[in-house]
Amino acid sequence: MNIDVHDLLTLSEIPGIGPNRLRLLVSHFKDTRAVSEASAKELIAVEGIERKTALSVVNFYRDSGAALAKRHVDAQLSRLNKVDGRVITFWDKEYPANLKRIYDPPPFLFIRGSFLEIDNYSIAIVGTRTPSPYGTQLTERFSSELAKLGIPIISGLARGIDSSAHNAALRAGSRTVAIIGSGIDVVYPPENKHLLERVIQQGAVASEFVMGAKPDAGNFPRRNRIISGMALGTVIVETGIDGGAMITAATALDQNRDVFAIPSAISEKRKSGTNLLIKEGKAALAESVEDILTELGPRLKPLLKDKQKIEAEPPPDLTLFERRLYDALTDDPIHIDALADRAGLSTSDALVQLLSLEFKGAVKQMRGKNFVKV
Repeated sequence: MNIDVHDLLTLSEIPGIGPNRLRLLVSHFKDTRAVSEASAKELIAVEGIERKTALSVVNFYRDSGAALAKRHVDAQLSRLNKVDGRVITFWDKEYPANLKRIYDPPPFLFIRGSFLEIDNYSIAIVGTRTPSPYGTQLTERFSSELAKLGIPIISGLARGIDSSAHNAALRAGSRTVAIIGSGIDVVYPPENKHLLERVIQQGAVASEFVMGAKPDAGNFPRRNRIISGMALGTVIVETGIDGGAMITAATALDQNRDVFAIPSAISEKRKSGTNLLIKEGKAALAESVEDILTELGPRLKPLLKDKQKIEAEPPPDLTLFERRLYDALTDDPIHIDALADRAGLSTSDALVQLLSLEFKGAVKQMRGKNFVKV
């Protein structure tokens, strides 16, 4: 294959040439320049290319269309260079193998950072932009436990569940990949600028959308198919029945990938999408990471090296009073007053001990003076 990125991006500017036709043409001619030089008769010989499309390609290179497109591509590559980005094409070795196997893989991706072979063992974690403390805590737990096993985490860099999944993976020292619905030089949401930079250092940020593309609502369904397409399985955490994560679940199912859902409280009607997925048999119930490993174990075997269990880390050395509080905690958030009562301590004494436990990484404070065991 002789793939010139400039030629490829120019071809993508031809009216009527979408991602699928672009892949067909380049794969047939095995040379991006050969596509631009082909006759209408040669183009029509490509399966899936009809006469109208063939003439569109020929006329594009005959009139001023190609010249204008090339200037646009020059500007695109200049912007890409300024953020130290690259273009990875469908025919490159670095292109994710899992993504190649979906029915409509993008012919190229703009990327900051890099894809690695280990990304073929990724798990996607996605969900609502407005999670409850319960949803945030479970996202962090699942992402962290998977990351500690060396499994890369894929998400969409959005507010809420996505950001929590990326952050937990980063804290665990694992790879994480963000697939975004804008140009890779556009930070959205703006407050995730620092997170984006950290993801680039420890993984990759990628998009099929051109440099400078705004995060328009119509971009995200297409973005979601890449998230699920890169992953072995997708975990859904808290989403409404019409939420974006439900689209990701649907694309994963279309791609014949496993979908897992963490159940939401029945009182959380606005986040009942996960329960609906489980109820309709579209997603496997995920009460723990073990549920995911049981299902995906054979495909994760090369990465996990037959490891079937997550080895629970022993709590750090605790004092007598710290131990009383630690043992009184569970994975469910509990208010300081109830926790102090359960541990047989005054609220003021419990707060002092909890601060020490936080420094040791044994507990985490949630909103409203609620605490959970880490």
